[in-house]
Amino acid sequence: MRETVDRLAGRLRSVPQPFSAASRTQLQALVDAVDLDAEGLGTATALREADDLVGEHAVWFHHPAYAAHLNCPVAVPAVVAEAIIAAVNPSLDTYDQSTVGTLMERKLVDWTCGRIGFAAGDGVFTSGGTQSNLQALLLAREAAAAAGARTDALVIVATASSHFSVQKSARLLGLGDEAVLLVRTDAQGRMDPAALAGALDTLAAIGRVPMCVVATAGTTDRGRLDPLAAIADECDRAGVWLHVDAAYGCGLLVSPTRRHLLAGIERARSVTVDFHKSFFQPVSSSAVLVREPADLRHVTWHADYLNPADADEPNQVDKSLQTTRRFDALKLWTTLRALGADGIGAMFDTVLDLAARVHDELERDPDLELVGRTDLSTVLFRYQPLDVTDEQADRLVPLVRRVLFESGRAIVAKTVVDGRPCLKLTLLNPDTTLDDVRAVLELVRGAGAALAEGDDLVAAEQVGAR
Repeated sequence: MRETVDRLAGRLRSVPQPFSAASRTQLQALVDAVDLDAEGLGTATALREADDLVGEHAVWFHHPAYAAHLNCPVAVPAVVAEAIIAAVNPSLDTYDQSTVGTLMERKLVDWTCGRIGFAAGDGVFTSGGTQSNLQALLLAREAAAAAGARTDALVIVATASSHFSVQKSARLLGLGDEAVLLVRTDAQGRMDPAALAGALDTLAAIGRVPMCVVATAGTTDRGRLDPLAAIADECDRAGVWLHVDAAYGCGLLVSPTRRHLLAGIERARSVTVDFHKSFFQPVSSSAVLVREPADLRHVTWHADYLNPADADEPNQVDKSLQTTRRFDALKLWTTLRALGADGIGAMFDTVLDLAARVHDELERDPDLELVGRTDLSTVLFRYQPLDVTDEQADRLVPLVRRVLFESGRAIVAKTVVDGRPCLKLTLLNPDTTLDDVRAVLELVRGAGAALAEGDDLVAAEQVGAR
């Protein structure tokens, strides 16, 4: 263990770029060369081999030139907690497998509900936002069914900016793609309350039942927050379950300066939070919270070997889609105790402040075009000097992303907004500075210029080699 920690610490201190630049062919050859049927090498040799594979060729989210997806560098107290979790190996489904772990998770659920504004809420930790959204929509479906709604009449109302797990959940719940109605958004990709009101009225008029409205507090691409209070007004008027997907924006719950951006979240019926995004926790650490504890009854299943009727124990399996479940709550507990809620919130504020400064710089940049401001920490932009046409800029976006990734020097993401390909930075590292981001943008500028001059894949390969 000590040897592994020392090796990993050395890599964290000295890694020169976010990725080794090894090609997929090279990595596949390294993996294929390992004979999993061979005799054991011994623990020390096996761990050194793992370090040669994973440590050498990992994607390092703590490196300031990593700015692609919603992956955060993790708080050190949470890393230590991970070691405790793995060594003790509790399962949080039943009290007799976890004892104090169950009580600690329940306290963290209560704490998070308090931060949301649920006076007497409840919930459970999950594997991630996708599972949290699935469980919330399952609860909404069952509530609608209990009220007499037919399954084939149910509709989920969301927007094109909602997370893809909404559509995936509709399939898993047997509702189908056609059960998801996407309502209009404003120019910034936020749900339009007037469009929502019209959609709810239309559904009622044609005999369809809106089982749930999904609002997003932190869209994946634009980092925007839907107007939660106005959406809650419409849901209350129509008597519809409101689910708020705050997987990205949940860090605002502890922000010393921006908590007001979540005004209205307390009126939701259910909320998704992803601590492994804006609370700087290792994957996985998420939770689904409900305003009314009774709503969780829809996932309860009795099994004598798990939740016997004669046992007065707080078994979390009564609330979870999972049975065996890791003690992921310990990571958040340890981080809160080490840094304090305000400390975590200040870290999130730091990346939001950085994104705002990057937006300002891009608005003044003659070569890079800011596609739109965000509420959180994403930055959407394109390489497009005056002499580059829209069509050329469209072609350059995936090439620039590929060049940077294959060089290993920087990692940015690609997405499409309003039909236009864009480059995207997702800033989630509190230690990243404006100069660090400027260095990434300079790599984008250099790659874009070389590609625009050659306008072909040969140029892309040449830039990648440099």
